[in-house]
Amino acid sequence: MYDGSRKPLAQNIDETAAVAALAHAAGAGCEGEIGFVGYAGGAASDGTDPQEAAIFARDSCVDAMAVSVGNVHLQTSHGAGLDMARLRAIEAVTALPLVIHGGSGVPPEQRAALAATSVCKVNIGTELRMAFGAALRQTLAGDREVFDRVAILSRTHDPVFDAARAVIRGLGASGRA
Repeated sequence: MYDGSRKPLAQNIDETAAVAALAHAAGAGCEGEIGFVGYAGGAASDGTDPQEAAIFARDSCVDAMAVSVGNVHLQTSHGAGLDMARLRAIEAVTALPLVIHGGSGVPPEQRAALAATSVCKVNIGTELRMAFGAALRQTLAGDREVFDRVAILSRTHDPVFDAARAVIRGLGASGRA
């Protein structure tokens, strides 16, 4: 994954293409980003322009393309949701698999709708870190005598696993290859 989304289009394409060439030479895929995905309580998003996405998809040689369509990093609750019209406009001009960064803030009904799009990946790191943090706090508050890191961290496994499973099921991806 290379993120040149805050750079001018030509520079983003050139740098991303160089990273893609290195990745491909090593037998790996490469994801690039077009349109800036902002941060909750921080920098605002700059939505992906569909025509620029078409150029980026054609010239950057990436295998998947992360887009900014209303998604926001570090969102701890469901936000306003995705701009599905913008997502569809991007799909109309590129055949690349699309990626949603900042997927923790995507409302569940929209996550389910992504199964009918070219979105191949939805990042949910904030959601999983929240499950981990809650489980860790509960473990430490519930057993003040526990000190072994393995014992402490093993109690966070199931809550994080369950949170990931719920998202996967909500995306309609359970049992799909």
